[in-house]
Formats: sequence, structure tokens, C-alpha cells
Amino acid sequence: MFKQILPLVLVSSLRFLGLFIVLPVIALYAAHFQASAFMMGLAVGGAYFTQILFQTPIGMLSDVYSRKAVVLGCLGVFVLGSLICFFAPNIAWLVVGRLVQGMGAMGGVLSAMVADEVAEEHRTHAMALMGAGIFMAFTAAMVIGPSVGMAFGVQWLFLLTALISLGAMGLMFKVPNSPKILYTLKEKPNWRTVLQDKNIFIINSCSFFEKCLMTLIFVLIPLAIVHEFGMAKSVLWKIYTAGALIGMVSMAPAAIIAEKFGKAKAVLLAGVLLFLSAYACLAYADHNPQSPTRWLFILGIMVFFAGFGTLEPIMQSLASKFAKAHQRGLVLGMFVTYGYVGSFLGGLLGGMGYTYLGVKTSAFIVMGVCVLWGVLVLALNNPNKQQNVYFPLDAFDREKFNALEEIPGIVEWYVNETQNTIIVKYDTSLLSQEDIIDASVAFRKTQ
Repeated sequence: MFKQILPLVLVSSLRFLGLFIVLPVIALYAAHFQASAFMMGLAVGGAYFTQILFQTPIGMLSDVYSRKAVVLGCLGVFVLGSLICFFAPNIAWLVVGRLVQGMGAMGGVLSAMVADEVAEEHRTHAMALMGAGIFMAFTAAMVIGPSVGMAFGVQWLFLLTALISLGAMGLMFKVPNSPKILYTLKEKPNWRTVLQDKNIFIINSCSFFEKCLMTLIFVLIPLAIVHEFGMAKSVLWKIYTAGALIGMVSMAPAAIIAEKFGKAKAVLLAGVLLFLSAYACLAYADHNPQSPTRWLFILGIMVFFAGFGTLEPIMQSLASKFAKAHQRGLVLGMFVTYGYVGSFLGGLLGGMGYTYLGVKTSAFIVMGVCVLWGVLVLALNNPNKQQNVYFPLDAFDREKFNALEEIPGIVEWYVNETQNTIIVKYDTSLLSQEDIIDASVAFRKTQ
């Protein structure tokens, strides 16, 4: 499984590295153009706005044409947007470049490619691996972005982003075309059933809140550090590097507790509490450069990284767990879209919040949002341990498998026509694999 998806994980990680690398310093760069609060917010969040608009159409395009070709096209668009940002002479052109970057919305297509390549049994682990890759890209961006941006100029980060994306395109050429997987299902993808699912709504909301508060804090941090605390811009890379290391340390235990021990809900709550604590530190820190409590602000940044490292590797995995087979593409697409909506609003609100409310008031408001987020997570059902059993389609009568629906513990069953397989998903707390196999004896075709 690892060898199958490693190139896709690398492409995804490189793409997000290109997206994240300017995040720690772009607010300062926009301020350099003497941008208004609104234009500053667009410079930070514009790429996410067009991601929202293009995510679903590009996903649908990949269902009709080659997913590999669509990803290559998206990477090309991202390169173009990065070059526009590099050559931007003013804030308006910087915003245009960011909007073009977002038109290469390929996150959902990459997730679909992983789903196409990986067996059902390993799909959750594959999604968790993608999440971990994204977090590692985020960690690297926190080190590279401020250090390169402050040493050579933020505009050079956009050129670096273009080169990183070209590297991802080179990797993508080596990825084989995804197989077209055809399913036979009793149900078809339905927006209404997905929107009415409480657990899917909550995990999508988690995606929204996490990305919104992440983008927002990266507007507040550099502006406050430089303009309110009077620290040099060069100190940013040291702060971000320390935070990224803390995030890496928090990632492994969070993933193990969530996946191996089945405590995903507890891990989500811990991540929310860390976000709440981080913003509390920002709210209560004295912004007087001579005050000893200014270090409370730095502590808040470290706690934020711990929270992000706790949440990011497991959330996409949770989204795939709550989705049934016929909903998976729809649910993962919605999950990604919710995240981009959050990123866009976080950039916009961060710029306006800093300008009109200040860091303290903005942080207090976010603390209230975190409380709401925590209440939502409390209502989440902890995903059950689920496993699959596979049966060769040629040896079994598919119609007889309808009888499984009467057995408590059967989550769903469906047919993978391309792989000539019947897949039965069951709750391991109620059934064993032997129970499924014993029940299936009556479903064999008679000679």
C-alpha cells in the first residue's frame, strides 16, 4: 500500500508546501504594498476562495477524463499563479496571482486517486498518511518561508513555489493512470443524505474551523510580532521553527491514540482545547514590548502548533470513515471544500480583525468560536472499528447478499465490478470475520 501511494503523497505534500510556504509572511508582504484590510485579507485568502469555486468542477472533470492529466493541468495553473505573484508590482496583481493559484484546485482529485489505487481495507490508513504528509509540508513551510522570505524577499518565495510545483509535475509524470473503478450499489450519491448525516456535518465543520483559525492566526502573528512587540522580522523563522518541531512531536501520539486505540473523538477534543488555549494566550498577553507577559504570546504560538499537529493527520481519515462507499467522493470533496472556505474566511477576517479590532479582541472572539467547536465535537459519534471481508464475485450470488442487511453489525456491502469483488464492511465490536464467512456459505453459487 505504501509504495502504491507514495508518489501521490509526495505530490500532495509538495503542492501544499507551495501553498503554505508564504503563509507565515504574506501578511507582512501585503502590508508592504500599503494594502487595505480587505486587500490584505484577499492576498492571504484569495487562493482559497478560487479553490472553493473550482474544487467540485475539477473533481467532476477527473471523473470523466484522466485524473493524472487533470492533476498535471492544475499544477500548471498553480505555477502560472505563482509567477504572477512573483512579478506582481502592486497589491492588485498579487491578489490576481493568488486567485489564479487557487484555480489549480486538485486536492479532491488526489484523494480520489488514492481511493482508486488502495484496497478498501487500507484506505483509511492511506488517508491518514496523506494528512501526515500535508502536516510535514506545513512544518517545512514554517521553517523555509520566514527564513527565505526575510533573507531574500517574500517575492522569491513565489518563484520557489513555482519550482516546487514543477517538481511535483515531474513526479506526476511517473504516476500510472488511475484505474476506473466501477461500483454496483443499491444507493447512489445523494447530497441530501450526506448533508443530513450528523457525523459528516461535524467532521466537515472541524475542517472549516481548523483551517479558518490556522489562516487567521498567521495573519495576526507576524503583524503583532513586528509592529506591536517591535521584534525584527528575522525572529519569525526561529519562532516558527520551534513551533513546527512541537507540532511534529504532537503528531505521532495523536495519530496512534486516534487510529490504534480508537479514541478519535478524544483526540479531536484535545486539538480543539489546544486551539482555545493558544488563542487565550494571545488574548491575555501584554503587547507592551517591555512587559514580561509578552512571552505568553510566544507560548500561544507554540500551543497552536501542538493543536494543529494533533488535528491535521487524522481529520481526512475520519471523513473517509464516516462516508459509505457510494458517498466517499462526495464526502471527501465536501470535506476539502469546507477547509478552503475556512482558509478564505480566516485570511479575510484576520486582516480585517487586526486592522479594526486588534489582536486581543480578535483572540477573545476566536475563543468563543472554539467553545462552539468543542460542543460540536462532543456530539460526534466516535467512529466504530470497521473492517472489510472480500469475496470473489464469480463464486457468489450477489443477490443473496441482501440477506446480510438483516444482521446487526453489517455497515454496508457493495460490488467492485472492476476488481470482480464483493466487499462487506462490518463493525468489529459486533461481528467477527468468521461470522461473515460463515453467513456467506449460503450465498455461494451452486454448480
